[in-house]
Amino acid sequence: MTGISIHRRTLVRLAYLLVAGFFIVTTGASPSRAEERGVTNQEIIIGMSNALTGPAAALGTGVKAGAVAYFQKINNAGGVNGRKIKVISYDDGYEPQRTVENTNKLMNEDKVFALFGYVGTPTSTAVLPIINKDHVLFWAPFTGAEFLRTPVTKNIFNVRGSYFDEAEMQVKYLTETLGKKKIGVFIQNDAYGLSVKLGVVKALKKRNLEIMGEGTYERNTENVDAGLETVKSYNPDAVIMVGTYKAMAAFIKKAQAQGFKPVFLNVSFVGTAALVKELAGAGGDVMVTEVMPSPHDSPLPLVRQYRQDMHAAGHPELDYTDLEGYVDAVVFVEVLKQITGPLTRESFIAAAEKLNATVGGLPFAFTAENHQAMSKIYLTKIVGSKVVEIQK
Repeated sequence: MTGISIHRRTLVRLAYLLVAGFFIVTTGASPSRAEERGVTNQEIIIGMSNALTGPAAALGTGVKAGAVAYFQKINNAGGVNGRKIKVISYDDGYEPQRTVENTNKLMNEDKVFALFGYVGTPTSTAVLPIINKDHVLFWAPFTGAEFLRTPVTKNIFNVRGSYFDEAEMQVKYLTETLGKKKIGVFIQNDAYGLSVKLGVVKALKKRNLEIMGEGTYERNTENVDAGLETVKSYNPDAVIMVGTYKAMAAFIKKAQAQGFKPVFLNVSFVGTAALVKELAGAGGDVMVTEVMPSPHDSPLPLVRQYRQDMHAAGHPELDYTDLEGYVDAVVFVEVLKQITGPLTRESFIAAAEKLNATVGGLPFAFTAENHQAMSKIYLTKIVGSKVVEIQK
């Protein structure tokens, strides 16, 4: 009887497989083709891990606020092709290990369609193995690191200009416009600092120059004294700074108090509005390269719309950081609008690599060979409590 029972179970199983096979052939379905992760007929789920608390909190909260403001506007209008965009956000405090934990949760528990707006080079470095292994979409990280751009990775898309773009602008302005030849650096002692430093070295080498003094500090601290002493010992007439707003403000204020007053030049990641607050009026000869137009003064229709949407969302204070999050969301939605068939990672990537659009006066373009949508860099100077764009 046991043999007969096994035989009958085998026959039943074979019959089931035959029926399933018939269904696959006649309908085009695939037994291994599950519904796209993070996508239903009603919504698209995307995940964020960035600094919402700690010394870099203004960066994460800014990117999130700008992106959510635009997505909410789209959702209120019915979504994209009937799908609303749901954002799941976790705080990592700008600490790579927490970023890894959050990313695993977003991937394995929340089943997100894409990872969006991660803040930082060290945090992005930490999750790169996960991104490469699972081929998850990694959209618009808030970093200009070159390893996310070169070589092109199919599932990684950058919206902002790179740190190499910023470094070239900085060195060119310092040397050709201001006539500064002795250029030192003060950098965060991690992948972020190294990423920008490589761009500075490249730009200096192009002009037969080299770094004159290099100081460092540790991420999420304001321990700048040793680095300041090292840089000051070389007496450079300009210092390119790579860090977040609290540490950079501490460095500048201590340097000025000691009578060390070179030109200070920060990269966009610093968090400009937060830097202005931390400096509290001590911003003479402090410049910042930006990857977005002025959130306050730009006449571009897209930036005017951003200002309206941020105020409507309850965010009266504007900054380059939240404008970047807003623009990241705009470009993401523009790609979604191009997809006419099923929404999958493959169809999203294909649509993104063909995107060449201007929205509200701001142009964006990707190709299969270039996954960076924008490259324009803006040079600004802190004047009192205001940020003024320098016309070059």
